[in-house]
Amino acid sequence: MRAAIPTRAAVVAAAAVLLTLNVAVWASGDAPASVLMLAARGAFGSGYGLAQTLAKATPLVWTGAAVAFALRARLFNIGAEGQCLAGVLATAVVGAALPSSTPWVIAAPLCLAAAAFGGASLGGFAGWMRARLGTHEVISTLMLNGLVAVLTTWLYAGPLRVGAQVHTRPVVDGARLSHLDLAVHAFRGSALNTSLALAVIATVVAHLYLTHMRGGVAIRALGSSPRAAEALGVSTASTTVRAMTISGALAGLAGTHYVLGVKGYAEQGLGTGVGFTGVAVAMLGAGSPWAIVAAAVLFGAMAQGGLAVNARVPSDVLSVAQAAVILAVAAVRANSRQERP
Repeated sequence: MRAAIPTRAAVVAAAAVLLTLNVAVWASGDAPASVLMLAARGAFGSGYGLAQTLAKATPLVWTGAAVAFALRARLFNIGAEGQCLAGVLATAVVGAALPSSTPWVIAAPLCLAAAAFGGASLGGFAGWMRARLGTHEVISTLMLNGLVAVLTTWLYAGPLRVGAQVHTRPVVDGARLSHLDLAVHAFRGSALNTSLALAVIATVVAHLYLTHMRGGVAIRALGSSPRAAEALGVSTASTTVRAMTISGALAGLAGTHYVLGVKGYAEQGLGTGVGFTGVAVAMLGAGSPWAIVAAAVLFGAMAQGGLAVNARVPSDVLSVAQAAVILAVAAVRANSRQERP
């Protein structure tokens, strides 16, 4: 049954995307087949398009893995958005504060750790509020999303602003992640960087932690049955905090794609939206690391393909398609629970 559910969810999600896009394109007065082919060529029809698709998928792998990790403990981390923004801020501040001569073996790990710490702080705090105060994580993480958005807006336009530019000082060269267009000529000019490889590795490691390590098994036990977990000696409070902390760290690391891989600094709006899209990625991924990566690539392709057809269809079509995926997968999950004996 567990193997069948992700497959069924993937099929239903693909059907929902195709149906939604066809109806939306038809309603806009264009030919669905022509627009879909143009979008597919924009996403996969060239080396540059493929690289941009993967680049757009990179932060979604991070946030999708973050939301999926928390879900294994039956915690809904809707705060991956704010945690990503916190990771962007922390990475930029630490990367810019390092001496210019700092080598990459020191600079890059420090910036990665700063990103993880920024996201983990918010995630851990939401977990603590759930464990100690009984505050539902959806409420606390939404509140933290808003606080981080306000804080970063003020910082980027004020204390961290560089001259007339509304962004932070650049990070040191040693902290920058390598662009893959330097190794593959067909990718030249794209934003694809090694953060994708780091995201995939982290997603697999998180899965192995959940399936093979004692702490991960405790998280899964909490998600399966809190009462049974307590009977087995699992501390629900500490396990809740740990699950949300690790989830937040994964979301915070999404910021490294933007600061260390693409921009080299932080600015207002950087990373906005990937946290909420990560919810759809996690639901479609169904806890499998490779399914999460595949789902992230799907949404990356939708974003890149949407640019290719932007002049022919409304830009809101992508948002509608994403919503259709969430509703379709949620329906599959609900139906599968009803089918269990």
